[in-house]
Amino acid sequence: MLTAPAHSGPRVPAPTHAPAAMSAPGSSPSPARAFARWVSGPTPAAVPLVRARVRAVLDGWRIAADIADTLLLAVSELVGNVVQHASASTCRMRVGISCHGGWLRLEVTDGATGPLRLPEPAVEVDPDAEGGRGLLLIQLLAAEAGGELAVLVHEFGKSVRLRVPAS
Repeated sequence: MLTAPAHSGPRVPAPTHAPAAMSAPGSSPSPARAFARWVSGPTPAAVPLVRARVRAVLDGWRIAADIADTLLLAVSELVGNVVQHASASTCRMRVGISCHGGWLRLEVTDGATGPLRLPEPAVEVDPDAEGGRGLLLIQLLAAEAGGELAVLVHEFGKSVRLRVPAS
């Protein structure tokens, strides 16, 4: 669990994961055993902490920089959305990343039950708007990489899942 002790600033424990098999530089991890996940309270301090953990996992898996950048932007946006929109209705969020069958999957889950849908591309965007483009940008980056963004609503809340090719 990501925690923030009152006396020393945020602490980030090691992820819950299965170790990836040894791989040659530039190759993907063993698809059968490559995953990591974290549970955290939806606080602003969690955003950079989770991002750093995801970066460390992707570096360890030797994921190409362009794909890693897409996932890092996505995890910042999705965790930020939980902090901004769901923190009042949930006390925890779960972030997971996995590599299986040539695909990377990032999933951010919260306990909020409000409706969520993926945005439709707007014909015009208000240049003065301070927000409202994050999920659309992630959706477009996923499509450009040959992947997809999906929202799953379940009895315990919702999950936003990004899936992109690992190479």
